[in-house]
Amino acid sequence: MGLRCGIVGLPNVGKSTLFNCLSNAKAEAANYPFCTIEPNVGIITVPDERINKLAELVNPKKITPTVIEFVDIAGLVKGASKGEGLGNQFLANIREVDAIVHVIRCFEDENISHVDGNIDPVSDKEIIETELQLKDLETIEKRILKTEKTAKSGDVKSKKEMIILGKAKKHLEEGNSIRNMEMAVPENQLLKKELQLLTSKPEIYVANVDEESIHDNKYTRQLKDSIPDPNREVITICASLEAQIVELDEEDKNLFLQEYSLKESGLIRLIHASYNILDLITFFTAGEKEVRAWTVRKGSKAPQAAGVIHTDFERGFIRAEVIKYDDYIFYKNENACKEAGKLFVEGKDYVVKDGDVMYFRFNV
Repeated sequence: MGLRCGIVGLPNVGKSTLFNCLSNAKAEAANYPFCTIEPNVGIITVPDERINKLAELVNPKKITPTVIEFVDIAGLVKGASKGEGLGNQFLANIREVDAIVHVIRCFEDENISHVDGNIDPVSDKEIIETELQLKDLETIEKRILKTEKTAKSGDVKSKKEMIILGKAKKHLEEGNSIRNMEMAVPENQLLKKELQLLTSKPEIYVANVDEESIHDNKYTRQLKDSIPDPNREVITICASLEAQIVELDEEDKNLFLQEYSLKESGLIRLIHASYNILDLITFFTAGEKEVRAWTVRKGSKAPQAAGVIHTDFERGFIRAEVIKYDDYIFYKNENACKEAGKLFVEGKDYVVKDGDVMYFRFNV
């Protein structure tokens, strides 16, 4: 399944620098607003040591990890919902992503101008949130105008839709985002899937700091204090430091991280956080031709997982043969797992677990 995360923020907060570290795509990074005009796209491998360990045992011809797509979107300014700056283009690009990575400037540097003249991470966060809410409100109001005529004529479906739209409109007018609104299935279908409201998308905050503040500073504390929602994660990253780390080999990278008392790079934390915020898990297929990682939503059943590989697998699903990752590593191959009773035959109701090694039986 495709997974896209949009990197957003005000101009000059370090978005493109962060994107360059992620993808090595070398998007232009310059000290002026809107240097990123068209969204840059980078396909990033999701780090997972499990696929390497499986490959060591299977010795396949090919290893294919799962990936995540990051999109570097042009900087936003106050008034974007009304077309200021590159607002309309910016907001259209956000609508196409699955999750939002909001980069916020938490560092001081007199050589890099701030679009509003002073460093205020809470204000920066609120500017973007407000612009997204205003754009969603505009979308809702347009849909209301379209729907109310049929609702007045007595159409039952339109009447129900008007109730949902009215609830969402009130929620937005009170300064709230749709992701914080309690929703039943019909509301989720309309607001998130059909209208793709911007504030319905999961969000991660990236506090971009300088090297001296890699673990904490007053700006990151201000930002964290302004976000009481436990479902929205704040990751502290020094984009300029990450730019150095990404150029190093594995041994030097580990020494570099130790020097800064870091267990892993900020980029890896961001990739994992992006994966987690969308409730994604990984399952594997392992054979002589290929060991491959696949992505599904938590709670997916075996036929849905089969469908990620090929739609024919889901349509003709018969059963799944499942080995737990730890069992596969312990017994070292499929036959040994089978002899030990660690290969399980599962039907259509089996809920896939993170790390499952799976083989699907299906009718063509």
